[in-house]
Amino acid sequence: MTLKRYIGIMSLTTVLCWSAWLCVLFYIDPSEGGPLAFVLFFLALFFATWGTASLLGFTFRFLVFRKSPAFQHVGVSLRQALWFSLLIVLPLILVAQKLFLWWMSILLVIFVCAIEGFIISRQLQQRTRIQHIYDNETEAQ
Repeated sequence: MTLKRYIGIMSLTTVLCWSAWLCVLFYIDPSEGGPLAFVLFFLALFFATWGTASLLGFTFRFLVFRKSPAFQHVGVSLRQALWFSLLIVLPLILVAQKLFLWWMSILLVIFVCAIEGFIISRQLQQRTRIQHIYDNETEAQ
């Protein structure tokens, strides 16, 4: 899939998710919709924020890191947009269920930062390992 096609599909699906969220917001009565309305509301919101944050993150990285290939930013922007969306939607779900406590948000942020830090450290280890193998091959020649 080309980068242009990815951005087009991602933009279209994000607009569809925002449209679905607005439809749920304006056309479904929460008292009559029951659990299905609750699930649809938060799923549409989650995917809409994920798509929006992913596109914004990709655009930011594309503009700031112009020297690196654009396709390298897709995975990072998708992953970090996922964390961002979870940080937005999970507390809202807890508030809706009257289960929210302020320290839960702090724990969620710590958890997300720990996972992201682990992923970044693994990527750095892999890059270092690959660079070490490349350096050994060039010395042998």
